[in-house]
Amino acid sequence: MGEIGIPRREFLYDLRFWEVRRIIRGYRNRQRPSWEQARLNAFFIMSAMADLKGSGINSDLDLITFPWEREEMEANLPSEEEVADMTDMIESINSQSQ
Repeated sequence: MGEIGIPRREFLYDLRFWEVRRIIRGYRNRQRPSWEQARLNAFFIMSAMADLKGSGINSDLDLITFPWEREEMEANLPSEEEVADMTDMIESINSQSQ
């Protein structure tokens, strides 16, 4: 519906929930390059107009973090259980080698 361009009837009656979620995710993914390009442009303009040294802004990523970037960063971090399992594994390997 709306900006995505799906007819109302199809959206409400013909599509399954998982299909709607994938369509919305695809639509959002199409928007990413535009937002990232706008952030990069803002960084270049700021760096040309002002002295950014000491401001903590070293790249365009320091200006704003988009939700998909936060999700990717969180997805890459191991859970506490995984860290505990890895620690136990390392300790057992170290004790076997001594």
